[in-house]
Amino acid sequence: MKIGRVTLSDRASAGIYEDLSGPEIERVVRELLDPDAVFLARLLPDDRTQVETMLVDLADGEQCPLILTTGGTGPCPRDITPEATRAVIEKELPGFGEAMRAGSFRTVPTAILSRATAGVRGRTLVINLPGNPKAIRECLQPVTEAIRECLKHLQEQ
Repeated sequence: MKIGRVTLSDRASAGIYEDLSGPEIERVVRELLDPDAVFLARLLPDDRTQVETMLVDLADGEQCPLILTTGGTGPCPRDITPEATRAVIEKELPGFGEAMRAGSFRTVPTAILSRATAGVRGRTLVINLPGNPKAIRECLQPVTEAIRECLKHLQEQ
């Protein structure tokens, strides 16, 4: 499966520090979902227009069945990932964000600050993940079966 993997970080995109969340997505997805996944990796600053354009390109142009974003889901002014996602999806699937927050809250009480969401654009499932590399597995594990089921439905269209 071809998967779009988008890291949103002003500092990582400027080379101030290394993107650790994106590679962690690849490790976790290969373990939980698809060991043969091919990733189209993108690293962008927290710029809504750039994020929206990239999501559309990965969904419509590259025809990725799954796009996973990391970063930009918190309450800070530059955190725009959920807004950019909502602007390009056709159907929101808020249960993904709810399940990820609920699962993470047990060990990280500040997980409720995440505004991560998910939704569908055409035949593509887009899921926002937190920017913390340690949170990637914690958030993906409880929604893995829902991801599989959603992808199956989208491919049946």
